[in-house]
Amino acid sequence: MLFRTILFSLMSVLLLSCNDNNAQEVKKPNILWIIAEDLSPFMGCYGDSINKGHTPIIDKLASNGVLFTRAYASAPVCSASRSAFITGRMQTTIGIHNHRSSRTTDGEVVPEELRIHLPKDIKTIPELMREVGYFTFNSGKDDYNFHYDRRGLYTVGSKKDYVTGMNGWQGNTAINYMSFTDYVWSSRPDKNQPWFGQIQIMGGKKDAKYVREGEKLNDTDVPLPPYYPDTPVQRKSWTLHYNANRGSDVTVENILKQLEADGELENTIIFFFSDHGSPTSLRHKQFCYEGGMKVPLIIKGNSPALNKGTVRNDLVSLLDVSATTLAMGGVQLPQYLDGQDLFSEEYKNQAYVIGARDRCDFTIDRIRTVVSEKYRYIKNYWMDRPVLQPSYRDTHANLRDIKKQHEAGNLTPYQEKFWFGERPSEELYDLDLDPHQMNNLAGNPEFAAVLKEHRSQLDNWVEETGDQGQYQESADQLKATYNLWKEKKQFKEANKVNPEYYQFIESKE
Repeated sequence: MLFRTILFSLMSVLLLSCNDNNAQEVKKPNILWIIAEDLSPFMGCYGDSINKGHTPIIDKLASNGVLFTRAYASAPVCSASRSAFITGRMQTTIGIHNHRSSRTTDGEVVPEELRIHLPKDIKTIPELMREVGYFTFNSGKDDYNFHYDRRGLYTVGSKKDYVTGMNGWQGNTAINYMSFTDYVWSSRPDKNQPWFGQIQIMGGKKDAKYVREGEKLNDTDVPLPPYYPDTPVQRKSWTLHYNANRGSDVTVENILKQLEADGELENTIIFFFSDHGSPTSLRHKQFCYEGGMKVPLIIKGNSPALNKGTVRNDLVSLLDVSATTLAMGGVQLPQYLDGQDLFSEEYKNQAYVIGARDRCDFTIDRIRTVVSEKYRYIKNYWMDRPVLQPSYRDTHANLRDIKKQHEAGNLTPYQEKFWFGERPSEELYDLDLDPHQMNNLAGNPEFAAVLKEHRSQLDNWVEETGDQGQYQESADQLKATYNLWKEKKQFKEANKVNPEYYQFIESKE
């Protein structure tokens, strides 16, 4: 009898222990990435005077969480940036740096010769989260520059998968946008299972249409930076992004309301960030100035690490978002990660953050940048290719307007030189004294030591990481790009600037 009593007691203790462990598993936080497309931080919480009071939801998210004032994308274009933060690796290190690589003209699964495979030891963030028990989803686009099976990354792979249960959809392109209510947290069978999700909002591309009634800025309400000619077209383009920030605030509000209505908000850690800067303004998206590289980053949730109202001014990268997400999900951090857990006791402030731009669509270029506490350094490798070399934006109104003002002789000396002159090999800007980055200090002897310091940082980084951008893209990938664009109007002038395409023209491919 005594033996049976002891045995029962032991079994009860074990059962209680198992229940405690299960309870701990249930208490794992949900983690949500709200990723705004192409959104610069023109928000009240970032000190923007024009949008102060007009981005209340994002501002409240910041005041209830941690606001990072110096967060940077690894690339100023979507697919390269997204490929980096979904793997936690710098895109140039593992050959996923050229925009829209591993693609075909029809968006189908690419043939083997066009496939860019990740190194065997690298897994994506959602794959690693699944391994520790997370339900994963992506309500938006992937846009990753490597070959993958989407169902391997996401428990719910696509809307078609959700409806029919189909397996094995392989994605190498951007998928269509879907409502975040189509298949988020509510679609998981076990409501106690923690989830990791990505919700896409249109940000700088289309969120301007969601501006609250009476809140829309007029085109003349926002002063232009001095690197643009003061014309109605440029004013409209510039103001559009301020309205996009206001509209994004509405979209974020809808997501938060849905989380709360579903009882998911309390246990969800929210990361709000963008893949890169503004698309509506020339010199921002696809370029390595602050306007292209600097992004909003806010992290909010019920975690001891997330002290309410914290403002951090240290330099961080979106690669740190990858590492931090894994750490919060209880994943043992892989050694290969390029970022850090932002809230680890072992976290070290970075003195420099590197950024890179390579081929964007059909426009072949190579730019590298280093940002430090006070300076931004830019290295241009193709000085013979002007800032306004042919690009996908050649049909856009603001670019056509710049060319029109040039032809009419209406540009200032700086505007004329920047937009139509030869690019310098190196650029160096004092971000405190010259926030528009117009006074290039690279040729100033007083800043020779600063220039050398940043140049050395970049040179060392290129060598240590094996920057793949120093090598020409394969003929197969270039031909796929050529075939994708050759019939489009924007591409007609590209062959005069990008000799890499000559081989396909001469062979009449």
